[in-house]
This record gives sequence, structure tokens and C-alpha cells, in this order.
Amino acid sequence: MMMVELTSVPSASLPVDALSSHLRLSSGFADDGSQDTLLEGCLRSAMAAIEARIGKVLMRRQFALTLVVWHNPASHGLPIAPVSSVDSVKLIARNGAETIVDEDRYVLRADAHRPSIETVAGSLPTPPEGGTIEVTLTAGFGPDWNNIPADLQRALLALASEFYGSGGAVSPQMPGHVMALIEPYRQIRLRGGAL
Repeated sequence: MMMVELTSVPSASLPVDALSSHLRLSSGFADDGSQDTLLEGCLRSAMAAIEARIGKVLMRRQFALTLVVWHNPASHGLPIAPVSSVDSVKLIARNGAETIVDEDRYVLRADAHRPSIETVAGSLPTPPEGGTIEVTLTAGFGPDWNNIPADLQRALLALASEFYGSGGAVSPQMPGHVMALIEPYRQIRLRGGAL
């Protein structure tokens, strides 16, 4: 299984001003925007770290999930949440030939922690031998900062502040106060980690 991000969060949607205020960068001085690039980088790094830890996408964007086989013929758990739509399912043959699966054959079962793609009837379509399955989906709490739950907003600003304070360096350990904020959003793995 491989997941790639097809679209990224636009710079204008990132809470650069909120992070600047959180850090009190413009206290007593005019904000000339000279730190914006560094602040944006810290926000993107913090977002990636939090998303990897909790399995949730903070701001809406599109992803492609490539599989060799479904978890089971009737349902396949998706590795991220919340998923708002399954945009397409393709079967890709070994020679690269693509077949788009009719969207009437599958449905998204939305779930806060374990969304899945499920068959409408029968089983999910499988690729020819040696082929792959590509699921394109859209995930995230919403398109902008205001759609992210408040405690995750605080966690993002706190972790981005840590990165800013270390000059953009990323520590392998997530601070305890950030962990406390994100813990309720972590997915609990059952059955030996199966989705």
C-alpha cells in the first residue's frame, strides 16, 4: 500500500498570522512579513507530524492510495480520516492500461476514525494479475483553518512554535503538551493493527 498527496494546502490557507500572534512576533514592531516563509515551513512540518501521529488530515486535500489487493472483497479500510469523498477507483494493468470503475459499484462508509470503501453488491473489482488498484480520495476536516477542531488548532500552533524556536529543526520527540491535545484523535488499532 502506498499513499501520495496529490494536492497541498495553499499557502493562503495556512494560519501564518495566528502563529505570528502566538509567538508574539509583531509585539511592538510592524509586521514586515520577513518571517512568513519560515513560519509557513514550521506550520507545514507541524501539520505533517500531527497528521502522521493521529491518522487525520487537518486541512482538506486529495490523495491517491495504491493497492495490490483489497483487505477483503467487500470492504477496504482507508488509512486516513475524515474522508469526504472517494473521487475515483482505477484498476491499472501491468502494462499501464487503466480501467475506471463505475462509481455505482462502491460507496464510502464515512467514519471519524475508520472510513472505508465498500462494495454495493458482490465484491470490489480486482485488477488483472500483476496490476494495482488506485483509489483517489479527498480527506480533511475542511478547506481552511477554521474547520480544524480547536484543540488540534492549539496543538498545531504549539508544535509549529517548537519548530520555530529550534530554527526549523524537527525533534524526534513530540512535546508532552502537544501529545495531550492530539491524544483524543489518535486511532485505536484493534486486531493486531488491522483497519
